[in-house]
Amino acid sequence: MLFLCLSILCSVLVSVWLKLARRFGLDVPQMVAWNYLAAGSLVALVLHPSLAPLRQPDAPRFAVLALAVLLPAIFLALGTSVRHAGIVRSDVAQRLSLLISLLAAFVLFGQLPTPRMLAGLALGLLALAAMVWRGRATRADGAAAWLWPLVVCVGFGAIDILLKQVAAAGIPIAASLQAMFALALPVALGFALLARSRSGARFTVRSLAGGLLLGVLNFGNILFYLRAHVALPNDPALVFATMNLGVVALGTFVGVLAFRERLSRINATGVLLAAGAIALLTLA
Repeated sequence: MLFLCLSILCSVLVSVWLKLARRFGLDVPQMVAWNYLAAGSLVALVLHPSLAPLRQPDAPRFAVLALAVLLPAIFLALGTSVRHAGIVRSDVAQRLSLLISLLAAFVLFGQLPTPRMLAGLALGLLALAAMVWRGRATRADGAAAWLWPLVVCVGFGAIDILLKQVAAAGIPIAASLQAMFALALPVALGFALLARSRSGARFTVRSLAGGLLLGVLNFGNILFYLRAHVALPNDPALVFATMNLGVVALGTFVGVLAFRERLSRINATGVLLAAGAIALLTLA
């Protein structure tokens, strides 16, 4: 359980660091770009992946390239969501992205739904609607307070679908991570240059350092989650449920207590519904 706790902590700290970025004068697009430099380097140093499977004729190159674009784009969306909607709703929206994966399993991959799956899906959709509900406490941010969590949910769902396609092709997770992070770096730098042309923000050593720390947290989240699956090979559902429920619980605790994020009663109900949906879908 230690690996799971560390993975949960790293996941929430990613959102916390994105939340604190403006307070410390850090540029989020630059941070996201340098994050891939750190994460990719750590994958090479710690996991020692072989890229030979990616050179096979039937390797899922399109999925890997799509992930290289989606990963930094959705990371930027997460940063924007954290700023406008807060840590609580952003983390819950990210975890509810499993609803997109489930819908894809039904529509694209022919999986037959069970009553428990359908109940979890319905509960999750209610949770998502409740989490993006704009009460009086969130109207100051306008549409951004509900739009960006939805973008995060759909985006992470699309990433999960593409990751499943890569895994189904027999590509080891370490190799796919190495390729995705290496390809995501120039894409993210392009986003950072585009943001610079609009805002005039200069590349700074401070944002570089902040991005490297973000990459360490990002890699830590992945590494410890993989280690948890290795440590509990017979309980993948337990690992999955604990990870998702743990992020929802810790993210709510940190957002409300540390950052004084205000949740309406409907938003708070959404957090509870999200926990119930994750539990139902894990049991299914």
